[in-house]
Amino acid sequence: MDDLKSLAVFAETVAAGSMSAASRRLGTSPSAVSQTIRALEQRAGFALLHRSTRKLALTDAGERFYPHCKRLLDAARAAEDSLQQARDAPTGELRVSAPVGFATYIAQALASLFADAPELRLRLLVDDAMIDLIDARIDVAIRVGKLADSNWVARRLCDFDMLLCASPDYLARHGTPLSPQELTAHQWLVAGRMTESQAQSLVLDLLSRNDETARIEVNARIASNNQVALQQMCEHGLGIARLVGPDALTALRRGALVQVLPQWRLPSVPVWAVTPNRSGEEAKVRAALNGFKRYFASLETTV
Repeated sequence: MDDLKSLAVFAETVAAGSMSAASRRLGTSPSAVSQTIRALEQRAGFALLHRSTRKLALTDAGERFYPHCKRLLDAARAAEDSLQQARDAPTGELRVSAPVGFATYIAQALASLFADAPELRLRLLVDDAMIDLIDARIDVAIRVGKLADSNWVARRLCDFDMLLCASPDYLARHGTPLSPQELTAHQWLVAGRMTESQAQSLVLDLLSRNDETARIEVNARIASNNQVALQQMCEHGLGIARLVGPDALTALRRGALVQVLPQWRLPSVPVWAVTPNRSGEEAKVRAALNGFKRYFASLETTV
């Protein structure tokens, strides 16, 4: 690396026209520049510069040597410029992962960022599986619920209410539960990974407006690892489901769903923005995190 530095000093000296001018560009002393070039000439075994009190001139060997050193200096400056650009402006490709049900939230949260950053590209990986951030080169992952212990950096964006919902048609056919205990007699749509046995059942911890508590375990008639599919099946009258509040709001307002036991509350779930690095972030990541923070802070998360 010292050899590379001496080549860069030589190129800067030729470009600047004098050692004093080169020293100002390099932030060092003229004597340090002179010593570096002298050491470079000693290693080469011949002079690269003709020196006078007023100017510098390249020797024949220096003429042949200089273009290679200049390309090295130009490459170093281009590399530094690319780092500066990554620090200062959202550019390049932003890689985001999110659960399937969050695709619409991502679009709305990042719309203004991409409108203002024409050189920024987006690669969105939508998957309910826990994508490995390092293997997939993810910049920001949206995660919901309790996080596993890791070295990743997690920022809490908001908390989502969880709602018990069913379609009016289902309730007309099977009756409306009036107490937590009546929930066990109903058909249930349960979210979970299909490889997990617990996906076939669901434990509900309920808290009433009077601070009463109830813990109910219900069995699944239908289990899926996809919240969007569960809500669709719930709207089609296949059973009761525990749904994410903001996801269910539109269906509740247009009457496709009805909240079951609205006087009882389920624990809310946290929503996180997770990044893999602790050692500083590129401008594109900072801008995306700010976009997510603003959007989820303004998002209506309750009925």
